[in-house]
Amino acid sequence: MLNLLKSMSRTQKRNIFIVIDCLLIPAALLFAFSLQLPIGGALNMMWAYLPVLPYLIVSAAALSLWLGISSTTLNDYEASSIGQTALFAGLLAIVSTLLAMAINVPLPFSTQVVFGITYFVFSAISRAILLQIVLAIYRQGTDRCRVLIYGAGTTGMQLVSALRSHEVIEPVAFVDDSQALQGVSVLRLPVYSPVRIAEIVAEKQIDRVLLAMPSQTQPKQMQIARRLQKMGLEVQTLPSFSQLIGEEALVEKLTPINARNFLGRDEVSTGPGQGEAAYFRRVVLVSGAGGSIGSELCRQVLECMPSKIVLYELSELALYQVHQEIQQLAEGSGIQIVPILGSVTDARQVRRVLSEHKIQVVLHAAAYKHVPLVEVNPLAGLANNVLGTQTLVTEATNAGVERFVLISSDKAVRPTNIMGASKRLAELVVQDLAVRVAKPSGLVFSIVRFGNVLGSSGSVVPLFQEQLRRGGPLTVTHQDVSRYFMTVQEAVHLVLRAGSMAKGGEVFVLDMGKPVKIEQLARQVIESAGYTVRDANTPDGDIEIEFTGLRPGEKMTEELTLSGALIGTGHKKIFYAVEEALSEIEVAAVLRALRQALAASDDDAAREVVLRWVDGYRAQTGTAPDTAEVASPVS
Repeated sequence: MLNLLKSMSRTQKRNIFIVIDCLLIPAALLFAFSLQLPIGGALNMMWAYLPVLPYLIVSAAALSLWLGISSTTLNDYEASSIGQTALFAGLLAIVSTLLAMAINVPLPFSTQVVFGITYFVFSAISRAILLQIVLAIYRQGTDRCRVLIYGAGTTGMQLVSALRSHEVIEPVAFVDDSQALQGVSVLRLPVYSPVRIAEIVAEKQIDRVLLAMPSQTQPKQMQIARRLQKMGLEVQTLPSFSQLIGEEALVEKLTPINARNFLGRDEVSTGPGQGEAAYFRRVVLVSGAGGSIGSELCRQVLECMPSKIVLYELSELALYQVHQEIQQLAEGSGIQIVPILGSVTDARQVRRVLSEHKIQVVLHAAAYKHVPLVEVNPLAGLANNVLGTQTLVTEATNAGVERFVLISSDKAVRPTNIMGASKRLAELVVQDLAVRVAKPSGLVFSIVRFGNVLGSSGSVVPLFQEQLRRGGPLTVTHQDVSRYFMTVQEAVHLVLRAGSMAKGGEVFVLDMGKPVKIEQLARQVIESAGYTVRDANTPDGDIEIEFTGLRPGEKMTEELTLSGALIGTGHKKIFYAVEEALSEIEVAAVLRALRQALAASDDDAAREVVLRWVDGYRAQTGTAPDTAEVASPVS
């Protein structure tokens, strides 16, 4: 039967409706006659009316086609179709009256009125019965999806009305947070409390939950959805009417907020300004050019009008993206942009690039920077950050590169993690060559150390915003964790300025203002998106801040210097740190021990090297190794 229904054409279905409408005419006439006459009189009157009946049936078929009654599907038979049926019944009663008068059938006008009303009722009831028969056939022939509607408001009721004629989906019950609705029936469906969902699902064999509460905020909907998904339920969200007509984004209502809005202080002017002469008409190589810091270095160096920028990057995708952007920005300037795909640990490639392009300035931003990842991959982190830096700075010295700037991190100061320790060892390697070899040769090698960069790859603000899009919670490792922050534009501007004022061997430290509590930053991100924080004081808030515990290698606060001694420079935001360095022999011992650990693939041996040679290094053990970043290491 189901296959027969599905195989029928639209014309065949229309013809069936015409036949049904025609068959209802004698039934309606006989019922009208029986209301006014005894059964015998009703049959006699029907017999007298038989000459009129064929003409009336033909007229009914014509009227049905003209009004489109027979073309209306059962699913679409609603208020407007019922009105057409009433018009059809009225016209049919008029035609019946005219035909009866034409052949002198003594039929009172009141009987014709009763006939019209009866026919209208019969026609509407027949459509409703047919719809239920067809739905029953479909239900028997297919597996039904039993759904629970979360939200018994206007949207939920409209959803149930729409689904009741659906071939596959069957609404079973409502759940709603409103106590006023719990325990009553809405559209013949019971309304339950959300606390009984598990019981309802088991009792009524629910397959899916539909969230019909578009007025709720996205985070609250996501919280409910996650709770239901943990129960093994499939959850779908019904969009609001404003979303369906395009006035509101269907998937994403949040717009990214510029990271600098969370800085909490005025930025330093980021125009080229003083110091651009150090890069003007020079050939500049930027290692790690595809990273957040590296790509911004390329943009700001471009403003200094170099003759060529060499983009040195390990990631193919990152190199492609930064090359496309910088190439477009440099269009018409005459500045040559050269993409180089490779690693700073490859001495032969580094040597060839420096020689072939006659590099004059190296800005070394390439590093593995994510604290948790480097912590569990210490050999890879140390090889890239320490030996890669040693390779690049050694080859730069041999090639006579005029100026070399190492981008370092505040995590290098008394580090508690391998990433910070690797950056400190990289500083010591550069310091050794800068003072011992480069400076006597007239080359200027320096280091610039600063803290976290808002908005950089893997940093706290983008991660918070991503967690916000998912409905929270925002994860912070500890309530008292704080970090220094700069925007990427401000940090790069000061790096270039410090690099231009260097004399050789300096460790520059950037003034980053006061440290910012990560919990406060999380609150700012939530509130700037128009939501409220859910905590003990505001239990009805939108987004929760969850404290996950310090991770392995994570410090409560960061420092910018080992000694605390800072000497001012010509720039109010740039200082020179006075710190002890390792001797040539000590640096050689560090590098030799590291290479031995790498050759043996010995993580413990590598950590021993760090423990021995990095001043202030102290390994820590955290409790949440795989949570979101609380702050971004520098790129």
